[in-house]
Amino acid sequence: MRTIDKYIIKKFLGTFFFTLVLLIFIVIVFDISEKIDDFLRHDAPLNEIIFNYYLNFVPYFINLFSYLLTFIAVIFFTSRMASDSEIVAILSSGISFKRMLFPYFISAFVLGLLSFLLANFIIPYTNRSMFAFEKKYINDPREFNDQNVHRQISPGTFIYLENYNIHTRSGWKFALEKFENKKLVYKLKAERIQWDSVRQHWEIFNYYTRLLDGMKESIRKGAKLDTVLSFRPADFTEDIEEVKTMNYFKLQEHIKLKELRGDSDLIKYKVKKYERIAFPFATIILTLIGVSVSSRKVRGGIGFHLGLGLALTFMYILFMQIFTVFATFGDLPPLLAVWVPNMIFGLIAFFLYRIAPK
Repeated sequence: MRTIDKYIIKKFLGTFFFTLVLLIFIVIVFDISEKIDDFLRHDAPLNEIIFNYYLNFVPYFINLFSYLLTFIAVIFFTSRMASDSEIVAILSSGISFKRMLFPYFISAFVLGLLSFLLANFIIPYTNRSMFAFEKKYINDPREFNDQNVHRQISPGTFIYLENYNIHTRSGWKFALEKFENKKLVYKLKAERIQWDSVRQHWEIFNYYTRLLDGMKESIRKGAKLDTVLSFRPADFTEDIEEVKTMNYFKLQEHIKLKELRGDSDLIKYKVKKYERIAFPFATIILTLIGVSVSSRKVRGGIGFHLGLGLALTFMYILFMQIFTVFATFGDLPPLLAVWVPNMIFGLIAFFLYRIAPK
């Protein structure tokens, strides 16, 4: 590795982490000012605030802003190199523009790999402590708003609930159906079900059952039935932050479970899964855009490069959000929705690279 490679890598990573540390302190100060009332109202201990919340907040913050900070770092120090005629000197020494990109891509690969590891394995672990703190001292994000719930709880077994209350752990207009070879063999209907937390089973009220065996049918009615079913109250409690506490393999298992149940929010989980793989590539794409834009020495210095770079970055982020909405609420496949912004801005990066001064 040449001296110039070490110089650029040092500049790249040094600027990135320096900017990151400054931004972390600024964000923490603003976050404390916003949540100080909650901390005081719930008597949150100082050690829990520091170690359970803010220490676990840092990895989440790093991954959230890594793409933007990568771009800012590239624009900042490359524009400074261009302004000081360092890039002209590098190219005049016989090093091609393509070769000069090598240390940039090495740094971008390191940051992209860091983002991948953070998103898939580290942040899900740290988020558990952070969200537990939020539920205890700030808010509880669990909610369940669905009505007319249809789910498959096991192969060939389906349930229906007109309404479910997570606070009383009771549901109304309950039905359970079992199928074998696509034929109905058992059906249970009840006015209400109630979870017994002491005995850990369901109580079913005002029920009747139908047992079908070919042409034979057996009907049974009753006022109350205690039974064990293949679902629990936790299955009706949707935590809107739940996906952020799952590592890649846990998320994959959860998606398979939701496919079995036929949950309506399956698309959201698939989008999150593909984002964790696709978004680290944004680091490499934004790096190429940043170098191509800022390597030209222009009048006005870093201001023009930084403004153009930020505009492109925010367009990138906007495209990510737009196509995510298309996947969640439209018919766009989640895998395609997540990768389309990378493909579009990958072409933009290639175009800017071709017209960059060499």
